Amino acid sequence: MRFKPLHNWDLGPQSAIALQTELSALLANDAPLKLDRIQRVAGVDVSVKSGQSRAAVVVMTFPDMSTTLETVRAQRATDYPYIPGLLAFREGPVVLEALSNLRHEPDAIIFDGMGQIHPRRMGIAAHLGLWLGRPTVGCGKTHYIGEYQEPPLEKGSRCPLFYRGQQLGVVLRTRRGVKPVYVSCGHLADLDSAVELVLSCTTRFRLPDPIRAAHKAASLA
Repeated sequence: MRFKPLHNWDLGPQSAIALQTELSALLANDAPLKLDRIQRVAGVDVSVKSGQSRAAVVVMTFPDMSTTLETVRAQRATDYPYIPGLLAFREGPVVLEALSNLRHEPDAIIFDGMGQIHPRRMGIAAHLGLWLGRPTVGCGKTHYIGEYQEPPLEKGSRCPLFYRGQQLGVVLRTRRGVKPVYVSCGHLADLDSAVELVLSCTTRFRLPDPIRAAHKAASLA
């Protein structure tokens, strides 16, 4: 999978925040994903252990989720400190290294992390969406920022998540009676179709199949 470098990752916190603010103006989320044209969906996750970051990308067939076409991994030293809001600078390089090894290019990518549920709308799914130039969606497991009402218990129930008066994403119930996930646009997808993609990729478990597979692969890398 090919992409053009967008910027240098070796930035201090203040410079990184300024870059996020600048890049957020480039995000495009005014057009829906055409799910009937999607054939391959990738899931991305990163595991950080003992000073090493291990990224995994798993590409699966869509909409059936029945076949894993490819799994790639990358590993490198975790050089960037953990700073809330700057996760892309910590994990982005190793994710891009893994993605560069893909032979089956995905039509859409779901990240185990945030898209625009972020103070500057630049979670890792949004940030790397600009690098990759293709549809990306954030699907986080835990609450980060924003206010919301708990969605009803039924699968598919959702409630908007607001931050400083603006809706940044939705809180989505992917299985009846289990904890919800936090879905937001990354790049080149609107919020409604981002939610539908996540639901379409979720079969038996709480998380969409591609990022669940990526989580397992990253843990084994």
